[in-house]
Amino acid sequence: MKIKITGKNIELTEGLKTAVENKLNKLEKYFTPETEVHVTLSVEKERQKIEVTIPVKGSYIRSEQVSDDMYVSIDLVEEVIERQLKKYKAKLVTKHHSESPVFKREFLEEDTGSEEEIRIIRSKKFDMKPMYPEDACVEMELLGHDFFVFINAETEEVNVVYKRKGNTYGLIEPEC
Repeated sequence: MKIKITGKNIELTEGLKTAVENKLNKLEKYFTPETEVHVTLSVEKERQKIEVTIPVKGSYIRSEQVSDDMYVSIDLVEEVIERQLKKYKAKLVTKHHSESPVFKREFLEEDTGSEEEIRIIRSKKFDMKPMYPEDACVEMELLGHDFFVFINAETEEVNVVYKRKGNTYGLIEPEC
């Protein structure tokens, strides 16, 4: 694996680079040597954040971990990616990633026994009226949900507002 490390608002010390490389090298059993792994370490106030992105044939494997200690964040990110790989292995195989130069053949062919299957157990239909994102946030709060789907009154497209950490909100808009 080719690990590319960048930093934002943080000095990339040899200790940090070594810690990242040692942790992520545990993922070598899944990926070919040519696989690129993009790592960004950043500090915002007291938050020590690591973002790891691995491009795979039209998609990404990604994890972002935040804590008050960068080394704790580094430990967590490797565990999360490994869990994702094991959980979605069946999906990777069915989507023909077996021909991808990213994954090692042994990983894709290995039988892990019972795979967790993703099942949709409930479906909802509801009327959507055009509204502004701020109004959608109020509606979301009234419903006690973490996200809310609505038609944006300005763009007439389906959007989603969601709760973020620190009592802030996010808006997801389609990109055509």
